[in-house]
This record gives sequence, C-alpha cells and structure tokens, in this order.
Amino acid sequence: MSVVILAIESSCDDTSASILVDGKILSNCVATQDMHKKYGGVVPEVASRAHQVNIVPVVDTAIQQAGLSRKDLSAIAFTRGPGLLGSLLVGVSFAKALALSLKIPMVEVNHMQAHVLAHFIDEPKPSFPFLCLTVSGGHTQIVLIKDYLEMEVLGQTIDDAAGEAFDKTGKLLGLEYPAGPIIDRLARLGTPKYDFPEPKIKELDFSFSGLKTSILYFLKKQLKQDPNFIEDNLNDICASVQNRIVSILMGKLKKASDQTGIKEIAIAGGVSANSALRNALKSDGERHGWNTYIPQFQYCTDNAAMIAITGYHKFLKGEFVGQEITPMARYAM
Repeated sequence: MSVVILAIESSCDDTSASILVDGKILSNCVATQDMHKKYGGVVPEVASRAHQVNIVPVVDTAIQQAGLSRKDLSAIAFTRGPGLLGSLLVGVSFAKALALSLKIPMVEVNHMQAHVLAHFIDEPKPSFPFLCLTVSGGHTQIVLIKDYLEMEVLGQTIDDAAGEAFDKTGKLLGLEYPAGPIIDRLARLGTPKYDFPEPKIKELDFSFSGLKTSILYFLKKQLKQDPNFIEDNLNDICASVQNRIVSILMGKLKKASDQTGIKEIAIAGGVSANSALRNALKSDGERHGWNTYIPQFQYCTDNAAMIAITGYHKFLKGEFVGQEITPMARYAM
C-alpha cells in the first residue's frame, strides 16, 4: 500500500501544503502574504490571521492537484517549529483536527531539518555524510548530516542571521521588504567596490550584527558628504554588501570542510536562492573538489514539500505524535 502524506507548513508568512506519495512530491501549493511589505517586516498577528484564511483552500488545492482525496491520506506531517508561535499554532491545530477526523497518524517536523532534507526531493541527491549550510531570515547554521534524521549543528549565528543582514541593510537603503531578492537583483548591476569588514568569530559560528552596524555607520558618513550617495551608488552598495555576506558564509563552509574532510557540500534555506551564493558554491566546489548540491528554487524558500519529504522518512521509522503536541517557536534541530 502506498504511503500518502499531506504536509503543512505555516512557520512564518507563507501557508503551504504538499502531497507526497511513496517519496515523490505530487503537489506543492503556497499562498504568500504580500501585506507585510508596507510594515517593512512580518507582523506576527497579521500573519497568523492570514494563515487562518488560507489554510483550508491551500490544503484542498494540494489534494486536488495530486488527484487524490482526503480518504487516501496515510498521515499528516506539519511544521512544529521553529517559527512564529501564532502562525505555527494555525498549522498545528489544523493538522491535529484533520488527523483526528480521519483517524490517521501525525508526524511533527523541525523546519530547519526540513530545509536540509529538501535535497532529497529531486536528483541529484547528496551522499551521507554531507555538510549543509542552512541560511534563512532567522537562521544561519553549518550542519553535519549523518543520515536522514541524524544531524549535528557544527556552527551557527550568535546574533543576526544572514537573511536578517540582507533585510536590515535593505531597510537602511530604503528598499521594500523582503530586501534580499532586491539586493540580489541590484547587485548584479553593480561592482563590490566598498570593502566592509569581516567579523572574526571563533570556530564555525557566525555573526552579522557587526556587519550591519558597519554598513549603518558607512552610510551615515557618506550621506553627510553627499545626500544623494545611496541613490547614486545603490547598485555598488548592494554588490558590496552581498559580496561580504557571501564571503563570510563560504569562508566558514570551507573551514568546516577542511576540519571534517567532507567534500559533499550543500546549501539550503531561503538565502540559498541568492544568485551570488549559488555561484560561489559552484565556483568554490570546482576549486576545492567538492560535490555541490542546491535545491530547486521552489524548495529553497518556505514550502510544504520539504516538510513532506522529512515527514515521509519519519513515517517510515514510525515516529508519530499524539494530540497533546504543541508548537514550539524555538525548536533546536
């Protein structure tokens, strides 16, 4: 009998549902929330209310696109955390209610673990063990993956994440939220002519708060001399900021590879959609003899397909949870 899993992702501002059958993704539907742009960031209460509106039609659409019905489901996988508590609560509550009504088991999934396992949705797939740099708006980690469900965090940010560095820089530059994709686009038109400092953080940990502060003071100084500095040099500023963020990420990844001797190298998470980071991984991979892996663009940002593939492997091991399960805003991998 086939294993049919409905997966639900609602950790931040995207409501997503996916159907997986025997390890293959048949549908992956996402409802985005554009209303946060005017606030310059995600407003938790607004996000959770939008999830309440979106979750039923998104789930129904995912099931219909897969050509199945609710009675075909074997289990429901859902994001337990980390994320915004109100947003997680909507997804977890829906999963519990639907599982109870259908009398099928539930599988809870760690959002960051799912980003890593997004690599197993399509070919090519990394071999164990491999290293994965997971980079998003809230997390920056280097993870050693020994098996599908056996992972060890080797290093992580001690303050801001890489995605936050992009978004906070964007706010300083007057760009819309989310600023990461905008900075990426403008950087392609500029030259990294401004040399921002690289933080000296021990071992494999990261820090981006100092970089953000140095960008702030740099802009203040330049604007005193020339009020039109940002407008006249926007592309070069974006290129310089992006260049430094990518160099920090790749430097630590190279260090992790050297320390572990592992040459199976992957990136995942929302920031892995950044063109400069993807290009840097490919070029560094060729230089260092790495086998490199990057998920398809649609599986980099928050999506339920990655929850589905993670839930599938937990289903095979019988790792189910009961109705007493609750969401966790902070949920270590």
